[in-house]
Amino acid sequence: MCNGTLMDKLIVFAVPLMISGVLQLMFNAVDIIVVGQYSGSQSLAAVGSTTALINIFTNLFIGISMGVNVLAARFYAAGQDQEMSETVHTAILVAMISGVIMTFVGVGMARWALEVMETPDDVIDLSTLYMRIYFLGMPFFMLYNYGAAILRAVGDTRRPLLFLIVAGITNAMLNVILVVKFHMAVEGVAIATVVSQLISCILVLRCLYQSESSYQLRFSKLRMNVSYLGQIFQVGIPAGIQSVVINFSNAMLQSSVNSFGSTAMAGYTAANNLLGFLYASVNSVTQACMSFTSQNYGVGKFKRMDRVLIDCAIISVVFAGTLGTIFYVFGPEILQIYTKDPDVIKAGMEIISITTIPYFLCGIMDLFPGAMRGMGRSGVPMILSIIGTVGTRIVWIYGIFPLHRSLFVLFISYPGSWLITIAMQVLCFFIVRKQARECYV
Repeated sequence: MCNGTLMDKLIVFAVPLMISGVLQLMFNAVDIIVVGQYSGSQSLAAVGSTTALINIFTNLFIGISMGVNVLAARFYAAGQDQEMSETVHTAILVAMISGVIMTFVGVGMARWALEVMETPDDVIDLSTLYMRIYFLGMPFFMLYNYGAAILRAVGDTRRPLLFLIVAGITNAMLNVILVVKFHMAVEGVAIATVVSQLISCILVLRCLYQSESSYQLRFSKLRMNVSYLGQIFQVGIPAGIQSVVINFSNAMLQSSVNSFGSTAMAGYTAANNLLGFLYASVNSVTQACMSFTSQNYGVGKFKRMDRVLIDCAIISVVFAGTLGTIFYVFGPEILQIYTKDPDVIKAGMEIISITTIPYFLCGIMDLFPGAMRGMGRSGVPMILSIIGTVGTRIVWIYGIFPLHRSLFVLFISYPGSWLITIAMQVLCFFIVRKQARECYV
């Protein structure tokens, strides 16, 4: 990451990450397609109505894994083997504890949270069942994500991809078996998800255990190093809070969608799955930017850090622009994969028509905080993201949307919030970069 050409290395690093994200969504799409085709639009709406809530519950701890990635990348680049080992064992223990906490929180609060979101009566029982089973897999989910963050920090994005492929194929096969053959509904796809998370968890832990490098895992060495935990939290908690609050705004959007009924909810579920593919493409580039920036910051190569950001911006625009245009042009045909209901497809297209082509703006918006986190600065980008993204959406949902009630108008808040946040993040980046250089010197 710290020497030689950049663009090719960024692509080699980002593409497996992007494929991983896309595969995760494809396997999630299999959940949605199977219940949509074999269990009906209510089951489809039930699965989709939980997405924003699940993200709210989990993203604080997923954000902390970014802190693991940044700190591990810095120690690995500097050749600090002991520090790297202690970071790995601290991170895995945090993953275990957070996974158990999330299981109890998710299972206990599922129905209450869905009621707060005004989930319709014809959907809420299925949604609650899906969420409670899903959260039983949280320890496995957390361990995989933290383990994968460690591997990404040392430049390995291929093995997490292979683990995901194995787990995802298992998930898809179980979906078909449980829903089609045994006539389960949302409980079938939830069970399949938990089993696939267990498999990916076992594979990534086995990989770390068998390593002969500084990131080797030994369960007998699991302990909290308060110093490294603090550094992980310094980067990870602001990133997690940012993600939680942004997903809270998405939950408010979900609540607004719920007010249109189960047909609109089903359309949003399908459209949101496509937006997830776009997010996977830009998030992979953001992860590459953060990892490359962190390693180069660790050895003081500031000019190379600038080149990382520029090249990542180019890659992000190309990836998201191409995929977004495809979704816009072929949207009706793609949505037919999820459902044959014309009203559901129409609702999905209302959302797609305003969100897909400008999605590259979301990629640009996330790159600058990613670069700042790579330099160990995460607090201010978090505040600006909350103000720009969440603030804009709240104003839109409660100020503009009630006057012009349609899904199209509701989701104009997406590109609008991206533009406002970009303007603030760019200014912040140049200030943080100057401070980071002064502190390093």
